[in-house]
Amino acid sequence: MKHFLTYNIGWKLLSLAAAVLLWISVASEPELSSFISVRVEYKNLSSDVEIDSDVVETVLLEVRGPSGELGSLPEDRRRYAVILDLSDAQPGPHTFAIDRANVRLPRGIQLVRAIPAQVRLIFEPSATRSVPVEVRFADGLPQDLRVVEATAEPSVLAITGPASRVARIASVQTDPLRLKPEVGSNQYRLEAYVNDPRVRFQDSTQVKVKVTVEKK
Repeated sequence: MKHFLTYNIGWKLLSLAAAVLLWISVASEPELSSFISVRVEYKNLSSDVEIDSDVVETVLLEVRGPSGELGSLPEDRRRYAVILDLSDAQPGPHTFAIDRANVRLPRGIQLVRAIPAQVRLIFEPSATRSVPVEVRFADGLPQDLRVVEATAEPSVLAITGPASRVARIASVQTDPLRLKPEVGSNQYRLEAYVNDPRVRFQDSTQVKVKVTVEKK
């Protein structure tokens, strides 16, 4: 035991002195407050539930801590975050308080308050349905030509999102198709578009369109 205590005694004393000096330097630092904008992260949202409201992406935190720690805020921004657990989310409005339980901060930094102090989200059941594809045409076909047939493959696409929004979608549209000014049949590949930012396609958004043009 005595040998263990005295082995490399010089290095041990030097390490102890360094630790004491470090503690003294930190303890003697003035405590300051600062504001920092941090990202909001969401986790554990069930696949059966959709967010049907604006999502808060950042919040402003007032934090307090030693001046040395707060001085490195720009470099340490990744160590700060608000993490909201959505595992208990059910259809309807739900309010989440932003407090020490869901704010990630570096050691030695304390949360004073968050602005906003709460985040309210509205949840809806998730729904999926298939809707027809509507082919849209751009202007530019000569007046002596006309479209006699236009078919999309696939003719329907599956969309998913909040149930009430999915129910309102009657069809999806292709990007405007600029036809070749010639008689006959041609095939084109186009992207489909759903006119609701909270509704998305379940699979590929590309469709193949076959168009037949003849003279009037």
